[in-house]
Amino acid sequence: MSSEELKQPALTVKNISKRFGGIQALQNVSFNINKGEVVALLGDNGAGKSTLVRCVSGIHPPDGGEILVNDQQVTVASPQDARELGIETVHQDLAVIPDFDIAANLFLNREILHKNPLLRLLGWLDNKAMREQAQISLQRLNSKVPDLTEAISRLSGGQRQAVAIARAVNSGADVVIMDEPTAALGVEQSAQVNELINLISSQGVAVLLISHNMQHVMETCDRAVVLLRGESIANVKISDVTPRDLVGFITGAQRLTA
Repeated sequence: MSSEELKQPALTVKNISKRFGGIQALQNVSFNINKGEVVALLGDNGAGKSTLVRCVSGIHPPDGGEILVNDQQVTVASPQDARELGIETVHQDLAVIPDFDIAANLFLNREILHKNPLLRLLGWLDNKAMREQAQISLQRLNSKVPDLTEAISRLSGGQRQAVAIARAVNSGADVVIMDEPTAALGVEQSAQVNELINLISSQGVAVLLISHNMQHVMETCDRAVVLLRGESIANVKISDVTPRDLVGFITGAQRLTA
């Protein structure tokens, strides 16, 4: 993608607010993510990160504000709406089925039906086509996974993340939201996930990364948006701050909204 294309917003949230009873979970949160950009969404527990992600991914309707995809205002009333709009979420539990193989997990809930009209009518799947496309998707990510018929339960944590990320990208996502992708991984596997994030962003995918790992954020992200008690208090370039600055924003010791 050209530098001009990469400057275009893939996802914009404007004045998003959400209340649960007497609790104001989000209050006028605004920021954008450009194509090919990796933005960290930071905040302590209860800051509103999960609520914001649920609003963007169609789980909770916001009480107020706007969501724009590629500069077009949209309504995200369900997770299916989000997927059709090009927004994919890789949850912390990855939403994989351990006993299914790699290809089956990659096409979970979006299986390819058999080309034969009668077999298609009977609900038969085109396993060959799914394996072929799974191979292409994983090669696109330079992912080192074993045979596509290997059960997910036999993969390492980093390999499972690769399958989950490939599933998101394979669907044609413009925006991928990742929830603590390295939380349960060792140093080597975390580095592999970082490489995957850098790779998909280099291909024009916008990434919203939730993480408590400041080193991970500093190494991987272009910008950071920090929430505190439901408000956005900082929107900063990673090159302009230190890990200590980010911790200061998270705790409320510093406040700077750009």
